[in-house]
Amino acid sequence: MTSRKQFIQSTGLAAAALLFQKTKAFSANAKEFISKRPPLADRNFTSEAVEAIIKAVKKQIADPELAWLFENCFPNTLDTTVDFEMIDGKPDTYVITGDIDAMWLRDSTAQVWPYLPLMKNDKHLQQLIAGVINRQVKCIHLDRYANAFYKDPTKISEWKSDITEMKPGVHERKWEIDSLCYPIRLAHQYWKDTGDTTPFDKAWEESIELIVKTFIEQQRKHNKGPYSFQRTTAWATDGVPLSGYGYPVKPVGLICSMFRPSDDATIFPFLIPSNFFAVVSLRNAAEMVNSISKNKQLAEKCTALANEVDKALKKYAVINSPQAGKIYGYEINGFGSFNLMDDANIPSLLSLPYLNAVPENDMLYQSTRKFVLSENNPFFFKGSDGEGVGGPHAGMDMIWPMSIIMRGLTSNSETEVKQCMKMLIKSNAGTGFMHESFNKNDVSNFTRKWFAWANTLFGEFVIHTSQKYPSIIQTKF
Repeated sequence: MTSRKQFIQSTGLAAAALLFQKTKAFSANAKEFISKRPPLADRNFTSEAVEAIIKAVKKQIADPELAWLFENCFPNTLDTTVDFEMIDGKPDTYVITGDIDAMWLRDSTAQVWPYLPLMKNDKHLQQLIAGVINRQVKCIHLDRYANAFYKDPTKISEWKSDITEMKPGVHERKWEIDSLCYPIRLAHQYWKDTGDTTPFDKAWEESIELIVKTFIEQQRKHNKGPYSFQRTTAWATDGVPLSGYGYPVKPVGLICSMFRPSDDATIFPFLIPSNFFAVVSLRNAAEMVNSISKNKQLAEKCTALANEVDKALKKYAVINSPQAGKIYGYEINGFGSFNLMDDANIPSLLSLPYLNAVPENDMLYQSTRKFVLSENNPFFFKGSDGEGVGGPHAGMDMIWPMSIIMRGLTSNSETEVKQCMKMLIKSNAGTGFMHESFNKNDVSNFTRKWFAWANTLFGEFVIHTSQKYPSIIQTKF
């Protein structure tokens, strides 16, 4: 073996110095990729099936930073956000979003969604997800208009001064259509994957009835309905105008949503992506109550409402844009006014195929997608460190990794998917995790270092890519 001294003598000091620097850089780089997961004893929940797929996918990944990100992100929901127990002989799972100690109906579904295909190999994981369904049912019974809840039913919210019907156990009471769609999405896929009907008892059936009742109320055919919301704040997107009922709509069969899935107030209450999601959810609910509960009357009510909303979408949701031609509007009011944009949060226009609302190859979706991913969308940002959709919630020039992930999940272009993966790797800014948003010119300027939905969704994207485009994860970025 050549000694360091002999090497210097034979090749010169400069070459040796270069080798030393490379070795030093490699060592420093290796240290960066030490696992960011909590120690095993400190993890909230461990799934054998999840650990197995992490190992299997990591073996396929050539890029060390991507492998590190996948291992950190995919189990993040289980590692850090779930609180599982048995209550009255039934599994119960409370799921926080990360750095906010509250359970959103939307986020809790999205956070466990990528684990559903793994339940067949892990009954403990299946029980955990059944517990999420049971907890969501309790939340809907507590307040069908609320979006976020506490585990402690007696806890008083920091938003207790909101001008609405706040109750103990409710964290926030922002009416969002998707809050009632996501529990159906989770229940339906759980049922399809397991065949287990245990969670779908009388309380669950009653929660479906409450969802349908709420949707019908918010069609506002005869009056404004029972819900209103106001907040004393300087942040305009946290309040609802006109005494908390929002700007007027023409009752055309669509459902009003006072807030977007970003928890920002809508401009026009007919939020198109959420109405698409409602159609899918109502049809899934109809299938379940007809098959499991044998409640044909409720099933017919779900189907009739789904058909009515679907018909209204076909008639009113398509806008002839001067820049993009015929595309879906983001929000409308039924009188002819519309808002052309998209928001990173899901449901979004970009996410419609992911939610099984439209086919990926649908021409109208493709033209809408082209608009969403262009500078004609006021919330599409492009800079030196990436490009993607943001929204008012995090402010201008802030790209949400979630939108980049969704772009990849709904793409049929290997080049585009690879571009998305590259941007996402860069966006972690050395932290080992995805974030809520990052500045288009500076990935180190980000919001929310612990945002489990984005982490788990990223893991889903990596697995999806490994199956659809294995050459991408076999690439060193």
